[in-house]
Amino acid sequence: MDFIETVNEIIKTRRSIYTNMFSGELVDDKVIENMLDNANWAPTHKLTEPWRFVIFKEEGLKKLGDFQSDLYKQQNSDSFKEETYTKLKNKPLECSHVIAIGMHRDEEQKIPEIEEICATACAVQNMWLTASAHKVGCYWSTGGVTFYEEAKPFFGLGKHDLLLGFLYIGMPKGDKWPTGKRKPIESKIKWVSG
Repeated sequence: MDFIETVNEIIKTRRSIYTNMFSGELVDDKVIENMLDNANWAPTHKLTEPWRFVIFKEEGLKKLGDFQSDLYKQQNSDSFKEETYTKLKNKPLECSHVIAIGMHRDEEQKIPEIEEICATACAVQNMWLTASAHKVGCYWSTGGVTFYEEAKPFFGLGKHDLLLGFLYIGMPKGDKWPTGKRKPIESKIKWVSG
């Protein structure tokens, strides 16, 4: 398979592999480092490199679960649900690693916020493609405490930064990789040639 075919194959086989599809086997830190290194090569306007990542593993997963479940409880005294609390506490424990995805806002650059968000999303896509190439499962979730202002300091994020969610990572069960489905690109494009 030539280089272009390999790239095409990796892009077309990238999938969301959820925690209920994880085997419990740990992902080698070298794979995580490869994912992070490739994230760093995402496109970025004016080279602001806005992506910020916090990687949780081993006891750090418990620390993440405790933090987000406790914050949820503090912020939802009127609408607290034990089921949500338990899910937030235990979800990280189903993973080999969890990467918190942050976007650091460089206020001096005057770059529109959406461009920094897009750059960070490109960095996440690079991580996701790298994981898929290694046959490592992951998915990006914006649930839990993602949009809580009070969560930012825990992840080293400032007032103008954003927490954009979490990349949950684990080894998939068995050899079966989910197949994908997309509507034809022709239904989503318009050519203008003159």
